[in-house]
Amino acid sequence: MAWRIVVGLKKHIKDARGERVRREIEEHLHLDLPIVRTLDVYTLDADLSSAEVERAASGPFSDPVIQEYTINQPLANNFDMLIEVGLRPGVTDNTGRTAKEAIQYLTGRPFAAGESVYTSTQYVFTGLTDKTVAEKIAKDFLANGLIQYWTILTYDELDPVVGVPVTVPKVISEAAPTVRTLNLQISDEELLDISRQGMLALNLEEMHKIKQHIDNPQVVSERQRFGLGAELTDVELEALAQTWSEHCKHKIFSARIDYEDESGKVEQIDSLFKTYIVGATDQVRKNLGADDYCLSVFKDNAGVIEFDSDWSIVFKVETHNSPSALDPYGGALTGIVGVNRDGMGTGMGARLIFNTDVFCFASPFMSQELPPRLLHPRRIFEGVVEGVEHGGNKSGIPTINGSLVFDDRFAGKPLVYCGTAAIMPRLLNGQPCHEKKVQIGDHIVMTGGRIGKDGIHGATFSSEELHEGSPVTAVQIGDPITQRKMFDFLILARDRGLYHSITDNGAGGLSSSVGEMAEDTGGFELHLDRAPLKYPGLQPWEILISEAQERMTLAVPEEKLDAFISLATEMDVEATDLGIFTDSGYFHCLYEGKTVSYLGMDFVHDGVPQLVIPAKWQPRELEEPAFLQPADLGQELKQLLSRLNICSKESVVRRYDHEVQAGTVIKPLLGVTNDGPSDAAVFRPLLDSFSGVVVSHGICPSYSDIDTYHMMACAIDEGLRNYVAVGGDIDHVAGLDNFCWCDPVESSKTPDGKYKAAQLVRANQALYDYCVAYGVPLISGKDSMKNDYQIGDRKISIPPTVLFSVIGKIADVRQAVSMEVKRSSDLVYLLGKTADELGGSEYYAQHNELGRQVPQVDAESALLRYRTLNQAQKQGLVASCHDLSDGGLGVALAESAFAGGFGMQIDLASVDVEQTVREDKILFSESQSRLLVTVHTEHKDEFEKLFAGQSCSCIGQVIDNGELIITGLQGQKLLHQSLEQLKQAWQAPLREM
Repeated sequence: MAWRIVVGLKKHIKDARGERVRREIEEHLHLDLPIVRTLDVYTLDADLSSAEVERAASGPFSDPVIQEYTINQPLANNFDMLIEVGLRPGVTDNTGRTAKEAIQYLTGRPFAAGESVYTSTQYVFTGLTDKTVAEKIAKDFLANGLIQYWTILTYDELDPVVGVPVTVPKVISEAAPTVRTLNLQISDEELLDISRQGMLALNLEEMHKIKQHIDNPQVVSERQRFGLGAELTDVELEALAQTWSEHCKHKIFSARIDYEDESGKVEQIDSLFKTYIVGATDQVRKNLGADDYCLSVFKDNAGVIEFDSDWSIVFKVETHNSPSALDPYGGALTGIVGVNRDGMGTGMGARLIFNTDVFCFASPFMSQELPPRLLHPRRIFEGVVEGVEHGGNKSGIPTINGSLVFDDRFAGKPLVYCGTAAIMPRLLNGQPCHEKKVQIGDHIVMTGGRIGKDGIHGATFSSEELHEGSPVTAVQIGDPITQRKMFDFLILARDRGLYHSITDNGAGGLSSSVGEMAEDTGGFELHLDRAPLKYPGLQPWEILISEAQERMTLAVPEEKLDAFISLATEMDVEATDLGIFTDSGYFHCLYEGKTVSYLGMDFVHDGVPQLVIPAKWQPRELEEPAFLQPADLGQELKQLLSRLNICSKESVVRRYDHEVQAGTVIKPLLGVTNDGPSDAAVFRPLLDSFSGVVVSHGICPSYSDIDTYHMMACAIDEGLRNYVAVGGDIDHVAGLDNFCWCDPVESSKTPDGKYKAAQLVRANQALYDYCVAYGVPLISGKDSMKNDYQIGDRKISIPPTVLFSVIGKIADVRQAVSMEVKRSSDLVYLLGKTADELGGSEYYAQHNELGRQVPQVDAESALLRYRTLNQAQKQGLVASCHDLSDGGLGVALAESAFAGGFGMQIDLASVDVEQTVREDKILFSESQSRLLVTVHTEHKDEFEKLFAGQSCSCIGQVIDNGELIITGLQGQKLLHQSLEQLKQAWQAPLREM
């Protein structure tokens, strides 16, 4: 029978969760409810005795000091409305799984097949009497309809005996697993219907290519040997769709692009990836020669560079935009635990050392009504932050760097970048640890979590815009605890040499992980019915492509198989032998002994036709704004500090553990009260060494509205100047490019596709130009190319956005430099020239203007400046260093001052400017490659001697009083603000988020 346990806080205990819901309802619906309380519900669908259920309820399910419980009786009473929210069938229930494990420990016996525990939450309202309002609360604040259901009851409707009736979610259909075949000898429209209805994201040309392949008599003859014929199975079509998806195959970056520039010159680009990204790295590595520190680039789950003679650094940044748009918490949680697996699955495996994340949202204070299927930006903000928090903190991995970017176009689809760094030995059992290779005869072993319906069509869903058909099953819900257990096991298995190769089960599930690993041998034989499932009833194709989380695939040699599985059992990690790697040349899947897929490996991996994309660049006709310099620049500075892209993100940063593993040297928050904004992070991965890893990033989507070439150049420069600001070695650094773009393929849905494709080309051209100029190899990256919302005639496209992440080395973390001013009388220097470059700036945006003159990067002078700054840092000449970015000099001065607790006296007439520039533009220009440095007076001569011949201006001094004082070009007092007021303006906007 099914049992229902309801657990709640005792009456005298504050219900913080309920109070948070009450505040949200008051804020968003202006509905003042006196009381909201919450109850946790456990539905036990298992053959248990009443005594066993009582032990569970009174033991692991409740705390007798602060909680009470009932079994098959209502706990809620004296209320007006109750809303119960639970997960829909097929969605991973991590709390339910943990509860199931707890009962198994209590009873000493495993659950039988089909038995499980399901969880839900009851929200109990006093003062809520309107069911229409209750429905809105459920839909907009308590549940995500894509993955959750809800039930609304008044007190009179509550069953007096059992409360809400005991119901068990049914996660399966009653139909037995079957394999369908599909006749592709049909019309074009019918072919596209197969793709649309199956969420395959295959275009007509690709469907034709598949049809032609199965028409080949030689192919059919070979298939007949294994019981197949001239019709593809659903397993085969699904496998092809995942492998050929934009998400997995990067078809746009691999396309042939016919690019026409503004002069009419036409150029044919065969693969943006090969031409600009691989091309830049090849050139940089050639220039480095014997000093090349790259070990593995573009061929594994993450990039690998040298750290020292004994260790290597692994780094990867991923996006999880589409799932986060549907379910912010689950999508973001999966984003961080998924990129964790990338690090673990690189080479022979690596130990994770830190996380980094960047989120792009619409304003959480947006007031206008949103179109269908879009969640409110505040809901997305809170869910994404919580998801990444839970994923990182519960995994024991510090989050040491990140940022938030706001633009209301991200309402159509948020951008969720998650990154992870790891460390691996240079040599493992006498072989390079960053290398791996599957051997013929190795067993296909899956370890970690089980397979469920969650994450089905994740890869193909992420290859399309968000639309009315976006599926519930695309969202996975990660479990960091299960994953951490698996990682601990795998590091031990690695060190014992128990496997030949490893990768994660990410996009496309087994179809991708096994298919990619089998390229080493040329084939495989995979038995889908052997795979461990979360529940019975999955179809064979679902088993193959499910992206259910916490799973890795390994190639284990026959002679090590028993030892591998024995160690997994000992460490309470599930490991299952699913088949064998062969040299057959075929993607061969079986179910209950029958072949359900027999596709040539070359067709699976190389059969997708190359896209041809037209692109035409035409610069926008823009003007500089005509407004006069405001009279009160102090008020302008305070307003800038309050802008969402500049203000303090402390409320978010504090939710992430940046101290676990005890290696964080330069932390996300710095200064006299530990609340100043760090430029980058410095981490010490080996506590017996002072060598450190530096990580930073650059991102500036607002410049894309003028020119994506300069947007890309500025993102690269921002990442590098953040890196060198804390002491990162500019000559031992690597970059990762993460492109997030709106659809650049011209169609009826995207009539401006040529322009968007040209924007993409220009960004790639800048990526090549500036990475080569700075000597920065690209070691990994990712692209997400369909970041649009389209329902009916309403389309919302994100601004073209690139996150440029930077990682490298600092020889001695004791030489790292932080951003806050250190002591009175220190001299203030501005490194780099200031120009009239405010196009796309926060200052212009504050005046509702865009402008035309976007900042441009001079890589040659910047590189010399960064190398000289490195030298000054090593000599101990730099007291503090802060980069100039959003808000320019004015914001950098304010942040450095209030973070350190000292004031500044600044003279704008001393600023090195390229031409005559009025005072507000000197103060708020976003010219690139500039840094604000303070120097102790005794180091003045030595510091200035180092920078002789470069733009290095002494613009003022640190002072004792808590004020920022700036004089103008004519010596007049231009700005006089207390640090307290500036800091209050900076901290206020997101303090309560």
